[in-house]
Amino acid sequence: MLTLVDKPVIQYGVEEAVGSGITNIVLVTSRGKTAMEDHFDISSDLESLLASRGKTDLLDEVRRVSGLADVSSVRQGEPLGLGHAVLVARPLVGNEPFAVILPDDVIDATPPALAQMIKVYEHVHGPVILVERMPKDQISKYGVIAHTPLGNGVYQITDLVEKPPADQAPSDLAIIGRYILTPDIFEALDATGKDRAGEIQLTNGLKRLLKDRPLFACEIDGVRHDAGNKLGFLKATAYFALRRPDVAEAFRAYIEAELRTLSR
Repeated sequence: MLTLVDKPVIQYGVEEAVGSGITNIVLVTSRGKTAMEDHFDISSDLESLLASRGKTDLLDEVRRVSGLADVSSVRQGEPLGLGHAVLVARPLVGNEPFAVILPDDVIDATPPALAQMIKVYEHVHGPVILVERMPKDQISKYGVIAHTPLGNGVYQITDLVEKPPADQAPSDLAIIGRYILTPDIFEALDATGKDRAGEIQLTNGLKRLLKDRPLFACEIDGVRHDAGNKLGFLKATAYFALRRPDVAEAFRAYIEAELRTLSR
C-alpha cells in the first residue's frame, strides 16, 4: 500500500492487469492487510463526503478505482513462499490459465508487460515467465533461467535455478514478478517440497512442471522498478513523478536545486 506519487503500488499492478484484458483479480493477503481489499471496494461514505464538498475530480477517481475489476481475496495464513501463495488461490482460480503479478515489481511498458506475455502465451500455448537481463552482481538475488532462444525476446526454458551464485548462474536472464501459468502448476506445487527456509518456491514448482511440459520466457520490453526495497522505491517515485505533467516541472526543479546544494 506504499504510495508512488498518488496511488499505492498494488494499484499499478491491478491497472496493468486490467489494461491487459483481465477482469477478475484475486488478492492474496494475510492478517492485518484488509486495507488492500478496502482500497478496491466501494466506499459510500467517502463518495458522499466528496460529492457534498464538490470535489468531483477526487470522486471520479475513487469511483474509477472501485470499478477497475471484480476483486476478491484469499488469505495466506503463514508466509510460506510464493508457491504457497499461488496454491491458496487455487479454489478461486479453478481449472483455468491465470496470471500472477508481484506488485513490488512496478513496470512501465506499452503495451503493458502482462499484455506482452499474453501475446506470447497465445502463440506458444504454454506457461510464460517474464525475465529481465540482470547485472552479474545482482543475479544471485533472483531465479534464473537456462534457455534456447526462439527469437524476438522469447525463449524456451531448459532449466530454472533459484538464486544461484553469480559464477554458477546459467544465464543473465532473471525471473521477475510476472507469470502466466496453467492449472497444472497446482499439482506440481503440491508435489514440491519445502526449501531450507520452510517455504514452497514457485521456481521449484516450475522446475518440476518442466519435466512434463515446455515452459517459455518473455524478455521485458519496458522499464521495471523493484519497489520492494528502499532505493528501488525512491527510484520508482522519481521516475513516475517526472512523467506526471502536473508535478514533473516543479519536482525536477526541486531535485536540481537539492543537487546544487549538496555539491557545495
